[in-house]
Amino acid sequence: MNPVRSPWVNFIKFSEEELIDLLWAWAAISFAFAVVLCGGIEGLRSGAGREFPSKLILAAITVGVAFLLHEISHKFVAQKYGCWAEFRRFDFGLILAVGLSFFGWIIAAPGAVMISGPISREQNGKISAAGPLTNIILAGLFFLLGISLTKFGLFTPLLQNIVGFGISINAWLALFNMIPIPPLDGSKVIGWSVPAWIGIAGVAVFILFM
Repeated sequence: MNPVRSPWVNFIKFSEEELIDLLWAWAAISFAFAVVLCGGIEGLRSGAGREFPSKLILAAITVGVAFLLHEISHKFVAQKYGCWAEFRRFDFGLILAVGLSFFGWIIAAPGAVMISGPISREQNGKISAAGPLTNIILAGLFFLLGISLTKFGLFTPLLQNIVGFGISINAWLALFNMIPIPPLDGSKVIGWSVPAWIGIAGVAVFILFM
């Protein structure tokens, strides 16, 4: 008897190089945001430097996870359509993000999923929509986590920061990527379906201002 295999097994594939690139990008982005949350180099020199470990945890769980799952969702959908798809880090972008973070700025261009293979406009649009949709789902999960923690009286200051930042950073990441300008996801989504673009961007805006 042949074992029952999930259809996901057929296209979820990571190379060693890709995993290393993802980890480097996650670490660099988390570090950069932690520095900014501490107030840059001036903050690190002052009392805020003592908060760096907690800020790093905050950034890794929120920004780091938001970035990782955004990129991986592009990869999963592309591989589902039979494409070769792997994340590649952008070393200059990572160095720039870390360097500017000491001055209190963030320009995050950690890398992207490289895709190769024949796809239709609809498939390309769905691959691009997967990232922002994942961030919207993550924002919803952080919101539900906040409700649960409040209900059981477990809402510590650190967890409150994680929930609040997790919601906002995922909503901002979704909305930013929906800007209809190449190479952002929004340019491909709107080229496939204007209603889909309006829906995703609209939900991101609603989350930010709810």
